[in-house]
Amino acid sequence: MTRANRAYEDGLDAVNVTSDGLPDWLRPVARGAADVRPEQLSRFLPPATGGRASAVLILFGEGADGAGPELLLMERSSSLRSHAGQPSFPGGALDPQDGDPEGDGPLRAALREAEEETGLDPSGVQVFAVLPRLYIPVSGFVVTPVLGWWRRPTPVGAVDLAETARVFTVPVADLADPANRATVAHPSGYRGPAFLVADALVWGFTAGLIDRILHFAGWERGWDRSKTVPLG
Repeated sequence: MTRANRAYEDGLDAVNVTSDGLPDWLRPVARGAADVRPEQLSRFLPPATGGRASAVLILFGEGADGAGPELLLMERSSSLRSHAGQPSFPGGALDPQDGDPEGDGPLRAALREAEEETGLDPSGVQVFAVLPRLYIPVSGFVVTPVLGWWRRPTPVGAVDLAETARVFTVPVADLADPANRATVAHPSGYRGPAFLVADALVWGFTAGLIDRILHFAGWERGWDRSKTVPLG
């Protein structure tokens, strides 16, 4: 069944996924996303059954004043019970209104959550790729990463300070800069890539995806993996 047919049966508009009209600098991301396998993105893959369906929006924009490509991120409120104070992509769990989790539901959820959390206008976002579903064991979320091009940027900011401390963009050049990269070490034994950018430490699921996107897009630069930032 096609995406359009699923959406029609749900009584919802289809979310168009197309790489037409992307800027040249973003095409390596689209090419990398087309063939990537889930095990190339994370060692945490969805279980055969269970898990809560969710989605995140990985939104690329054109930075102002010649800053080059950038990514939209948000910092979660320090009062939250889960992932408090941690930078992340906009996103969250699917709602019934999003429709079929096996169809366009994750795409609608990613756009809806981004609007609710950052205030962006989803009509200005072009979805150009969808990555394989991944798993966050600590929360039980089965996450669909949705890749978007911010074709018509709109003002953004924290909509609900009880959930979001701030909304910010990070130049891709800063993320790829070896001076801003490190490995985090959690008391649980977890070790993974991290980025020290925009007065924030980006780590965990979000940093893992950024790390893989930089790699498969050919933007990765050699960095010192022995540089460690302890957590906790």
